[in-house]
Amino acid sequence: MKFDDITIDLASQQMLVKAEQEGIETVWDRLKAQQPQCGFGLLGICCRNCNMGPCRIDPFGDGPEKGVCGAAADTIVARNLLRAIAAGAAAHSDHGRDIVNTLYAAAKGDTADYTIKDEAKLKALANEFGIAAAGRGNNEIALDLATAILEEFGSTKGKLQFINRVPEKRRQLWEKLDILPRGIDREIVECLHRTHIGVDNDYINLVLHGLRTSLGDGWGGSHIATEISDVLFGVPKPVRGSSNLGVLKEDHVNIILHGHEPTLSDMIVYAARDEQILAEAAKLGAKGINVCGICCTGNEILMRHGVPVAGNFLQQELAIITGAVEAMIVDVQCIMPALTQVAGCYHTRIISTSPKAKFPGAEHIPFDEHKAMETAKKIVLTAVENFKNRRPEKVNIPDEKMAYMAGFSVEAILEALGGSLNPLLDAVKSGAIKGIAAVVGCNNPKYKHDYGHITFVRELIKNDILVVGTGCAMIACAKQGLLLPEAAREAGDGLRAVCESLGVPPVLHMGSCVDISRILTVAAAMANALGVDISDLPLAGAAPEWMSEKAVSIGAYVVSSGIYTILGTVPPVLGSPNVVQLLTQGAEDVVGAVFAVETDPVAAAGLALQHIQKKRTALGL
Repeated sequence: MKFDDITIDLASQQMLVKAEQEGIETVWDRLKAQQPQCGFGLLGICCRNCNMGPCRIDPFGDGPEKGVCGAAADTIVARNLLRAIAAGAAAHSDHGRDIVNTLYAAAKGDTADYTIKDEAKLKALANEFGIAAAGRGNNEIALDLATAILEEFGSTKGKLQFINRVPEKRRQLWEKLDILPRGIDREIVECLHRTHIGVDNDYINLVLHGLRTSLGDGWGGSHIATEISDVLFGVPKPVRGSSNLGVLKEDHVNIILHGHEPTLSDMIVYAARDEQILAEAAKLGAKGINVCGICCTGNEILMRHGVPVAGNFLQQELAIITGAVEAMIVDVQCIMPALTQVAGCYHTRIISTSPKAKFPGAEHIPFDEHKAMETAKKIVLTAVENFKNRRPEKVNIPDEKMAYMAGFSVEAILEALGGSLNPLLDAVKSGAIKGIAAVVGCNNPKYKHDYGHITFVRELIKNDILVVGTGCAMIACAKQGLLLPEAAREAGDGLRAVCESLGVPPVLHMGSCVDISRILTVAAAMANALGVDISDLPLAGAAPEWMSEKAVSIGAYVVSSGIYTILGTVPPVLGSPNVVQLLTQGAEDVVGAVFAVETDPVAAAGLALQHIQKKRTALGL
């Protein structure tokens, strides 16, 4: 296997050589063993929704054209798509619910370990929800806010509160189409009901409800997760740190935080600074405790603490293969079950913490927000005690690491612009910045690791497109130096001048996957400032290496919000030409935006540039 065909990341290539030499199976080995993958599944035309099947539809017309119940390809593909959206929306929205539950507990005084870190954000949200703040204490305000937000999950109001941020034209469109989300949980439950045997058979109706459900995620659950995290842990501000596997330290206890929820990871950062625990580490010969992140937990703590990020999704096994990780602490989402098998070949301990996610072979230390610091210290001490079991002959840490600048929340962007979006709008109007592209999403082992993200982004910035992004895409950019102000040298003359005047990179890291809500907030604010709909703006979205159901929900709510979105990996919908036509063409007349699928990142960048120019022309720019 040629490792430079697998990933562009040199640290990852080095660990793959080590894995092969030591006989360690990785995600790429498991992918190879799956070949050829099921052709029916890749097209989205297999159905397991009842026990009369599984049924599969022959795309060439030589076999069955309908399942046992009579469902044809259009229905099966649309149902499968709807279920994927439901799962993705549930993942992000449940993350949001957990954060609100922590705020509720803190406000009631049930946990002393969490406090209000950003009073201004708390009061701004209270005002947005119509909650009085004058003359009241933070906990009193927070209790009312948490109660009001928890009601959003099963809302009886008829629409979600954060929908009020959306331009009026867009809200009216959603109401006309009957896709305005009524409650976060309600739409997810209705997805599962509609896709049960014998319920919704109309592919258009199914897809429309998918859009409604995704909007409940994007403008509901994800917004909630972002905003309440800011209240509890602080609004991110520009911060510098280091990225890639080279951030691991041979003479330190190395702890990797992997997953998505910041309630535990934020506490681990503080626990690792505890003097008594550091003394215990010193007794074992360690010079300190090095906390690093993987995936979106990494993004959460890098934004707020400048904590090093060891890598993105496809590097989680490779981090263990360095032989230098004492513990990988996991909560939920994007965690490979194979981690315990890989860790078994080294001294690394996998510690699971969420009641929603247990892993055979992992040690389970349940996290309780009511005893947050106590639990965090227990976990860190477990990692410290494992330092003595490290096998020096197994340790091989790549040299590759790169500095980054991250933490570009909406508030941080406004501060950099002097308190108003007007300088950004002026730069767009003048053509110094031709448009903005949101680059987000995962890695996928079927496509060269990081290549899609980096190639796409570089094509955009050299054509004066400002890139904003979240998730594993931004970790890829961090490793290649694109999150540094100096990267403006790679940008076109107009974008370079703007970045140099503000001292910012041409690629702005806005957070974890749920923080795509920050991007939506900026897009809505820009549209409101110009008196247009979001779909009128020179914006594009892209997920060059996506793989998860969360990405399906994200793509659906970004398109539903009026933003043209390019997918770099092929979704399982090709078995229904009608569904493909609806998503890539027909949706333009419905929600003002469509999906495009392009696996070549250079060609994908060309599509984004063409779309942005079309929108500029329509606005007379």
